Amino acid sequence: MGWLCVAALAVGCSGLVLSGQTTTPSAKVDAGGSTAEVLQSLRKTIDSGHPQDALTQIAELRTKQPAPHGLSRMEGLAQYALGHLQAADAAFGIALKEDGTDVESTQMRGMTLFRLGRPADAIPLLEASRTMNSGTKADPNYVLALCYIDARRYDDARRAFAMQYGFTPDGAPAYLLAARMLLRREYLPLAQGFAKKALDLQPSLPLAHALLGEIALAGNHLDEAIAEFEKERTSNPLEGSVYDRLGDAYSRAARYEEAQHSLQEALLLEPNATGPYILLGKTMLKRGDALGAATYLEHAVQMDPGNYISHSLLGQAYRTMGRKDDASRETATAQRLQSASEPKIENAN
Repeated sequence: MGWLCVAALAVGCSGLVLSGQTTTPSAKVDAGGSTAEVLQSLRKTIDSGHPQDALTQIAELRTKQPAPHGLSRMEGLAQYALGHLQAADAAFGIALKEDGTDVESTQMRGMTLFRLGRPADAIPLLEASRTMNSGTKADPNYVLALCYIDARRYDDARRAFAMQYGFTPDGAPAYLLAARMLLRREYLPLAQGFAKKALDLQPSLPLAHALLGEIALAGNHLDEAIAEFEKERTSNPLEGSVYDRLGDAYSRAARYEEAQHSLQEALLLEPNATGPYILLGKTMLKRGDALGAATYLEHAVQMDPGNYISHSLLGQAYRTMGRKDDASRETATAQRLQSASEPKIENAN
């Protein structure tokens, strides 16, 4: 009955509903099935979104003698899928005691420790897993690079990011990629240093000046941001995102006419992007042109009805125009969308 056991494991241990009646599955967990079949079925159960069923099956399998080898790894995967990180860490630790060459458990324990806020402990595991012949789906280089950043090993982070993308570790693209990732973590001075190093290595590197502009904009250094975006526009004149970011910088610097011109150029190059429409609406509001703002913002809302910023700005435009009912509707929509997008704190009890 080995193949029946595998089928039962794949669908889980709960009763099957047929014609409105609940019946007991005919196939039970069979410790006599091959280890590969049992583990494959457990993995299918986890991957199909039923990790709790997998844990139930694992507990049943452990009552059989001998229990299939590899259950601790499957338990770790199921606990990880459920977000039970402490339990996942413990299970992967046991799996590695059972088999120190288990690539997946090595990698997944490293990723679990990173999520638990223990990057220093995660680094050796992630380093080891990427040197093994891994058949796992995940690429540990990205998480490893984030661990290096948290451990202030920034050059190691650059090399890990480069490895993920196949870049030369000490080349200009690797420095620019690392700068972008550091910007995402809001490490502004470090990001700026890496981006400048990329330009030193390759002065014509596309989007390097744009990234320096983003870094300056994040630090509210508006004149510096404008200068960098203008350099990128000169060397990379068909990149629509540069006009969008330049328009944003102009608007923040109260250079509204230049902002409007740059954002309209962005629209020509990126007609399907909502960002320029939203920024144009904001710029036109600042220029006192509520009708023009509403025209752009109505288009932005049509393109992306779920963006609360568009609705909020459109509400402001309508209110300025005296369209009180429309203003109230858009403001209420913006508040509802914003509330829905905010992370919820789950009750731990």
